[in-house]
Amino acid sequence: MNKTQEKTQRRERAHRRIRTAIGGTAERPRLAVFKSSRFVYAQVIDDTAGRTLAQASSAEAGLRAKVEGGYNSKKAARLVGEAVAERVRKLGIEKVVFDRGGYVYHGRVKELAEGARANGLEF
Repeated sequence: MNKTQEKTQRRERAHRRIRTAIGGTAERPRLAVFKSSRFVYAQVIDDTAGRTLAQASSAEAGLRAKVEGGYNSKKAARLVGEAVAERVRKLGIEKVVFDRGGYVYHGRVKELAEGARANGLEF
């Protein structure tokens, strides 16, 4: 097993542990983060109904136009956080549970969270 596979397995184990403790409801859905090597994704999920209420990613054309210096940068992550927060607030949701997806709360994950908080989401 190479180092990349080990890191992926560590993250997946951490994510499974996190998911036993947190879950999204209709009143307080889960803000889930996923990072790929190219893009940053965020979804707001109601786990009781099994529905995604809103999503945003740095792969979207509207956000790609605003990003300078790569679609997987911290700036892109902040814009994704702001976009998903704006979309969720239009649905009347102010509070969410943050699911960092097993990633360390640092860099792009932290920027996404700060962008969401800057647009009025509470977690």
